[in-house]
Amino acid sequence: MGMTMIITITTTGNAMPDDFILRAVLAGVGVALVAGPLGCFVVWRRMAYFGDSLAHSALLGIALGLLYGINVNLGIIIVCSVFAFLLVWLQQRKVLATDTLLGILAHAALSIGMVAISFLETARFDLHSYLFGDILTVQTSDLYWIYGGGVVVIGLLLANWSSLTLMTVHEDLARAEGVNTVWSNILLMLLMTIVVAVSIRIVGILLITSMLIIPAATARGLVTSPENMAIASAVLGLLAVLLGISGSVEFDTPSGPSIVTAAAIIFAVFSFISVLLRRRRSSAS
Repeated sequence: MGMTMIITITTTGNAMPDDFILRAVLAGVGVALVAGPLGCFVVWRRMAYFGDSLAHSALLGIALGLLYGINVNLGIIIVCSVFAFLLVWLQQRKVLATDTLLGILAHAALSIGMVAISFLETARFDLHSYLFGDILTVQTSDLYWIYGGGVVVIGLLLANWSSLTLMTVHEDLARAEGVNTVWSNILLMLLMTIVVAVSIRIVGILLITSMLIIPAATARGLVTSPENMAIASAVLGLLAVLLGISGSVEFDTPSGPSIVTAAAIIFAVFSFISVLLRRRRSSAS
């Protein structure tokens, strides 16, 4: 069955995909195409720990969204944006080291979120699906958020690509060239906030960062330019999503972990090939 299951599962005897499979594929494609290019900056700027901390704070946004009856994605964006601005504000005042601040803010938000969830008396809350994702339960409204947020992220990335890249290469040089590095850092954090919000249903709070860093880390060893790395990262993320969904349907495994496992296998395969090619070049020379 394998990959063909994604496109041949029948509903009423016709060779048409089930709606939930089609929505899952569309959702995964949308997240992969957005997370890939943004993940390059996460890898270049070593922001993986920030990504994890941001994802942990998302649980508070989910809890507040359910408590006050607002859209969960909107709740996540609000809480994660406050998290990002608070982090930048504390960094500017050099209160503590960044990793210490991240640890305090992330675990405080996670704990407050769990406490808030305990007050949910009537709302149905599937904690497992939020922690590890459940792409097969994606609804049409989720697709609007994924592709709407994706357009915003890609648009802002393209509009600010030069300044973000220059800041990544050398922050002092970027400042000398007139780049507002504080704004650029905030922008990068806000873009990550949007990706976290729209990816919750796909891979979950605990695995979101993996979709940002694994495809980008894989692409880094295959290309030589930032632009090509962004494209390759999106393609590799897309491949991981398709393989992960196929494996999840085939073997009845959790969808989020299946996608991340596929991404990790792709990383291992390409890393092995890259090592072999480097050895051949060195031996040939």
